[in-house]
Order: sequence, then structure tokens, then C-alpha cells
Amino acid sequence: MTFRAVNPSTGERIADYPLAPEAEVETALARAERAFGSWSRLSVSERGAPLRRLAALLRERAGRYAERMALEMGKPLPQGRGEAEKCAFACEHYAKEGARALADIPEPEFPQRAMVVHRPLGAVLAIMPWNFPFWQVLRFFAPTALAGNVVILKHAENVPGCAEEIAALVADAGFPPGVFQNLRVPVERIAGLIARPEVRAVTITGSTRAGRAVAAAAGGALKPAVLELGGSDPYVVLADADLDLAARTCVTSRLINGGQSCIAAKRFIVVEPVREAFTERVVAEMGARRCGDPIAEPDAGLGPMAREDLRDALHEQVRRSVAAGARLLLGGEVPRRKGWFYPPTVIDQVPESAPVFREETFGPVATIIAARDEAHAIALANGTTFGLGAAVFTKDVARGERIARESLEAGCCFVNDFVRSDPRLPFGGVRDSGFGRELGEWGVRSFVNVKTVVVGS
Repeated sequence: MTFRAVNPSTGERIADYPLAPEAEVETALARAERAFGSWSRLSVSERGAPLRRLAALLRERAGRYAERMALEMGKPLPQGRGEAEKCAFACEHYAKEGARALADIPEPEFPQRAMVVHRPLGAVLAIMPWNFPFWQVLRFFAPTALAGNVVILKHAENVPGCAEEIAALVADAGFPPGVFQNLRVPVERIAGLIARPEVRAVTITGSTRAGRAVAAAAGGALKPAVLELGGSDPYVVLADADLDLAARTCVTSRLINGGQSCIAAKRFIVVEPVREAFTERVVAEMGARRCGDPIAEPDAGLGPMAREDLRDALHEQVRRSVAAGARLLLGGEVPRRKGWFYPPTVIDQVPESAPVFREETFGPVATIIAARDEAHAIALANGTTFGLGAAVFTKDVARGERIARESLEAGCCFVNDFVRSDPRLPFGGVRDSGFGRELGEWGVRSFVNVKTVVVGS
């Protein structure tokens, strides 16, 4: 068996990568334990130094990494370069600011000298997705390694070349051997890896189904886990919204990475008085976007979907939604060309029973849902099992903040802007979107022992 990289723009095989035999897994686990012993004893400042070199290399090689992403999962080249730049910023941020999150916390009210200290756990297994193949890995690795842990990566099977590039990048930045290891193992072997005593914690970014399996394995082994799972992000558009801004922002969010993002805008919930005007703007914005091979047609803003099965599943969601009573306004047909392309698609008059309302849609499909008023819009927004991101559009900023703070049930809520992750802020969801937090100070402390230390006289 192998991990096979396939160009989604053409369907042609790029390369096969052999799976790790059992002996290689054993070697990797032993190497991780040895590396942790020395890496965890370094100061935070010493652990931050290679992160700065990592940032410099990411910027230097951004074009090369963008091409690899385009070849293996179809990301447009400008977005790939932007992803590399975002990874560089995260590495610099943690090298500069991460020590604050790891500082000892004294407790002056205790009768003896008492403090809370943060100690790393050991080897953390990271199960990562294909859609942001560099960012997902490095946004986890930077704070986790800074805290003194070591990382074993199990990357998505369709981006093995990206995984190899990241492993080489980390080594070139000067991280000691064993601090980061790329291990090609199939899904069937993940539970066994989690159970190994050398693995002290696990994180996954993926589907809710995959997250449940990982959480069950981690719970059975009594190991901490962070789960960043799917989303069906609602963007609420109120009657007093700037409709040009709302439509432009919603479409931008919906089409980033070809719509293949857990925090992409997926359900546009619009109050009835402005629904028609908003819908016209969305159809125009979506219709102006062009699909193309990121390498052969670098000016195209929308690449192919990453895999044929994902494209076919999305199309089936659209077909079933139309059969359930939704109206197709744009797109919705598989183009007759090589590769796994899907056109920008807009659906309105969507009933709550339709798949595009109830399920996560991972691709360039915008779903417009009518609401009677603010209260109804919020009820529709929260009428999902997911809870990753949400946004609200209104010219009354205080009203928008109140809705974001108190009413929308999600881990990340934005006002008059699209949801995105940033190393300065915590990121994660609730309900079927998972638990735990990445990024911000919370990301640095996700995999540490919060240890109480009391010193008597």
C-alpha cells in the first residue's frame, strides 16, 4: 500500500509514497522519546530560535510550497503563497510571544510559596487534513514544540509530498532530530498509535466522524485530545447591513480554498426585507469567479476540488437539496473537462430538511436561507449540530457585537467580517465542531501539564 499524490486538475498520478513498516513506527516512537528528553530541558528562548529560522525559510520557499499545494490539492498559487506567509507569521509570533503563556503563575494568597508551572507532556500525535496542508500542521507545531513537546505527524493521504516538504523544512530550520517526524500510516493504525505509551496526547483536524473515532481512542487510553472538526458556518445578514460588503465578504469566505474549509461561510441567512437584493449581489459575485488549473491558469481564482469523491459528494448534496425544494440559481452542473472541478453554485429557497442546510458542504456552494427577522435568523443560525464559526452583518456595530457575544453558538464569531484563524486568538468550536483550542495562549498550553508547586519552609 502507498499514499498516492494525484493532480486534481488533471487526474494524473504524481507519485506514490510507501507506508511506514512496523519497524519504522517503532523507531519513530523511540526517537521521539529520546528527543523529548533533551528538547524539553531547553529554555523557551532556546526552543524559539529555530522557529524564527523556520519563518525565514517559509518566506524564502513560499513559491515552491505554493506549487506543491497546487499540484497535490488544487490550491490557487496566490493562496498557497499566502498560506506559507501565514505559517511564517505564526512561527514568529510564538517565538516572540509564546513565553508569556508558559510563565510561572504565583499564588500570593497561599500561606506557603506556591505557583503554577507548565511542563510539556511528551510526544503528541497530530492527525492533519489536506485542505490547508502547511497551515494546519505548522499552526499546531509551532506552539506545541515551543512548549517543549515533540510531534509525530500523520498527514492526509493525498498530500504526502506536502508532508515531506514540511519535514525537510523543520530539519533545515535546525530542530533536533525527533522533534518533528512525518509518519505515513493508514487510518486503520491510528487507534493503535494513540494507545502506545510513547504517545502522550493527540490532536486532529478533520470530519466529525473522524473526530469521534479519535476521541474514543484517546478517551480509552486516558490521553488529552484537541479536536477541530467540521462546520456549517452561518452568516447572518440583517436588514440594516451594508449589502455590498455583506455579499462580497460572504462570497470571499465561501470560495477561499475552493470552499474547502471548515470555517468557510456555508449558510447565508438573510432577513426577508433584503433577501432579494442580497441574492442578486451574491449571484453576480459568484458568477464572476472562474475555475482553472492553478499551474496552467494562474489567473483563475478557483482551483479544482481536491478529490473526485469529494466533488461527487458535493454534487449529490446539491441534487438532493434541489429535489427537497431548494432552487438552483447558478452552477450545479459538473463541467465536462479533465480534473475535479465544480462551478460556483448558488441555491436559495432552502428548506431546513435540505442537505445543504443540515450537512457540511465542502466546496463552492452558497446556500441562501430566508429569515423573518433577527430572532428567526439567529434560531436558523443555531439550528445545526455544528458550532465552529459564525458572522453577523449590520451597520449597528453594538447590535452586532451583542449578537456575536450572546446569541450565536460558535467558537469564533465575527461582525461585518469573515471568520478566520489567527495565531493571536484562540480557535476551535463547540458541539459537533469539537473541543479544545488551538492558537493564541490557549494553543501554547493545550499540551502541557498545569502543575501545582508548593514550597514549604
